[in-house]
Amino acid sequence: MDSLITAAAQALAVDDPFRALNLIKQRDNPPALALQGIAFAQLGDLTRARELVRNAARAFGSREPVSRARCVVAEAEIAFASRDIGWQPKALDAARVTLETHGDLINAAHARYLEIRRLALIGHLDAAESALSSLNPGRLPPALRAAHELAAAGIAMRRLNTKRALSALERAQHAARAAAIPSLIAEVENARELLDAPAARLIAHGAERSMRLDEVEALFTSKTLIVDAIRYEVRHRNSIISLARRPVLFVLARALAETWPADVPRNVLIERAFRMRHADETHRARLRVEMGRLRKSIRAVAEVNATEQGFALVARQAREVVVLARPVEEKHAAVLAFLADGEAWSSSGLALALRTSQRAVQRALDTLAAAGKTQSFGRGRARRWTMPPLPGFTTTLLLPAPLPVD
Repeated sequence: MDSLITAAAQALAVDDPFRALNLIKQRDNPPALALQGIAFAQLGDLTRARELVRNAARAFGSREPVSRARCVVAEAEIAFASRDIGWQPKALDAARVTLETHGDLINAAHARYLEIRRLALIGHLDAAESALSSLNPGRLPPALRAAHELAAAGIAMRRLNTKRALSALERAQHAARAAAIPSLIAEVENARELLDAPAARLIAHGAERSMRLDEVEALFTSKTLIVDAIRYEVRHRNSIISLARRPVLFVLARALAETWPADVPRNVLIERAFRMRHADETHRARLRVEMGRLRKSIRAVAEVNATEQGFALVARQAREVVVLARPVEEKHAAVLAFLADGEAWSSSGLALALRTSQRAVQRALDTLAAAGKTQSFGRGRARRWTMPPLPGFTTTLLLPAPLPVD
């Protein structure tokens, strides 16, 4: 490797892509192409970056397996940054094995962290945590130690363990400062700000307020009966009843919880559950059937009693009943929750993260774009979707399970 290539690599290591490009912009050999790709990635031109890195991998060929594997890892990182999270995980794993076999343990560890971040992003927390526990960050350089702690913090946040997340972020901050990489330091600071940002809304007795992640964690460990409008569950301490596949029952449970301990008139319940403004006897009969189903579903934690005007929720052991909801709610809130991370997502990546069809995601994106809430750039497979940050909008921290798009 010549001196210009070495100097360019050192510039990229400290987040200086302009200096790197000035050194190798006239070069077209495989190492220069790979470094140019990384430089463009740092500048935000991910499409050009991916093309250059892919060309470098082809140029290295089978005669230089380590360099080719490094290009595969770089392409995977670019794909992750562009939220193309369906990108060939088997290719990344094969590259990691090649790097480990040839003794490049640093880049092999980097490949593992990319896969861990991908698993956490799509909600596979158990697999991500298991993979993370198998790595020892003590022997890694500061940048990878920061990546390790950021991954640990992300998993802890999704598991609502704010104390563990804060400890991991403090270690990540020390490692990022030791690495002296501005973008890494900023990433840690942004992750730290999530702990103080609104993560949910608490609705009780007709009033509502914003909640931080640590307050949500405390609520889940309390004796309160919670109707969780983020995960579509009714929970009390260790009893968790999922109504994700029974939307009518969940709408009824939420309506009863929002007005607890008062009852809800039958016409209000019919309008919310069945979207009928003018109820007749058939709707009232259907309401009685659905209330019977709800009563049976949540009987372990609450009762549903008929009143003169409608129905009321009666907790069995809890002294308080509340609703936990997203900070902002609308039809396609689950899609917006992922876009709220500020990254540019592909529709296929969103479909994978939400575990739904790409066509359903595309319909949601088109609807949101028509309302001016999202925007896209690029065409075909290179098309990406973004949204301007919305103050107080929920992130994916409270979305560990797939939620319905429509």
